[in-house]
Amino acid sequence: MDILFQDWINLILRWAHLITGIAWIGSSFYFVWLDLSLRKRPGMDEGVYGEAWMVHGGGFYHVNKWMVAPSSMPPELHWFKYEAYFTWITGFALLVTMYYWSAESYLIDPSVLALTKMDAILIGLGSLFAGWVIYDIICKSAIGKRTDTLAVALFILIMAASYLFTHVFSGRGAFIHVGAMIGTIMAANVFRIIIPNQKKVVASLVAGEKPDPKLGLQAKQRSTHNNYLTLPVLLMMISNHYSMLFSHDQSWLIVGLILIIGGLVRHFFNTRNAGGTGKAIAWQLPSAAVGMAILAMFASYDPNAVKRADEDVITANHALAIVQTRCSTCHSANPSDEGFDEAPAGVMFDDLAQIEANAQRVLAQAVIGRAMPLGNMTEMTDEERAQLGQWIRAGMPE
Repeated sequence: MDILFQDWINLILRWAHLITGIAWIGSSFYFVWLDLSLRKRPGMDEGVYGEAWMVHGGGFYHVNKWMVAPSSMPPELHWFKYEAYFTWITGFALLVTMYYWSAESYLIDPSVLALTKMDAILIGLGSLFAGWVIYDIICKSAIGKRTDTLAVALFILIMAASYLFTHVFSGRGAFIHVGAMIGTIMAANVFRIIIPNQKKVVASLVAGEKPDPKLGLQAKQRSTHNNYLTLPVLLMMISNHYSMLFSHDQSWLIVGLILIIGGLVRHFFNTRNAGGTGKAIAWQLPSAAVGMAILAMFASYDPNAVKRADEDVITANHALAIVQTRCSTCHSANPSDEGFDEAPAGVMFDDLAQIEANAQRVLAQAVIGRAMPLGNMTEMTDEERAQLGQWIRAGMPE
């Protein structure tokens, strides 16, 4: 019996990451919705900021919110923290098992920067820590006192990190590290700010002291950041399945568009949940749709396409030589790459007929997306990609 240990570990961790991620995002979205849906009504208890009525599962729910804390604490107080912690833990474990364990395939691209495996791992780990430290310093500085200025500063921070990642790692490795850095910031917000501040409030109340309202405001600020970063980070974490996102020469700009689009969609729901109607919400989703159109056009634009159209189309034998030299180390009945016992996804390029049968995959993954070969281990050149693409688009002539 053969057990593919790395594949099974990856599957188990990915499933666990999805489960805990859904739990974290679900509770986060619910509480943001609840906070924005609170309304002041006559007859509320003293100290109550607002209330919300809900119906679900055949019953009615009545929720009150105190800005600091009620005059007495109930015997049971539910904390929402482990969803965030385990989402980060499982996500980091996935990063290690896929991108660090197989750094030479998924993280390093010699055409971007020649790194050793250890150098790449240390840069990746250091960037996660550095991202949180810089973010935290910005939030606690004078910049953090103004919402608009802080939003711009955080956008610049993520864009700067994206630019650096795309000039150090492979395309997919860069995008996954942008997502991992944002995810680390979000989880650290819960672990370092939100939960500790809430515990301080509870401790003050138990001691008969008046809690510091600044603690709640600080936790609220970080919770809001997490809410607006959720949609962009979700797309970043699945970006490895969509090479058209990370294969562009200026893919760091694509990160910026993803941030803006995700933020607009989240802002629509937040504004609507807060009672906004008409002009207050009419512009967000159309703007996000325009942003998606710009993203698709930008990611698909190839400035060299017109120039290549005037060049002679290579022969089928030339195309076969390119594919067998650059791709058949993995995609063969007998792969020569020691990392594969069989051709990935069963795709083989041992003869011209097999290449023609999988031509659209080659076009998508090796030409347009440039995601293959993995880590460009066989050093496929841009000229070879262009020639191969031109041959496929021309109908694969003999």
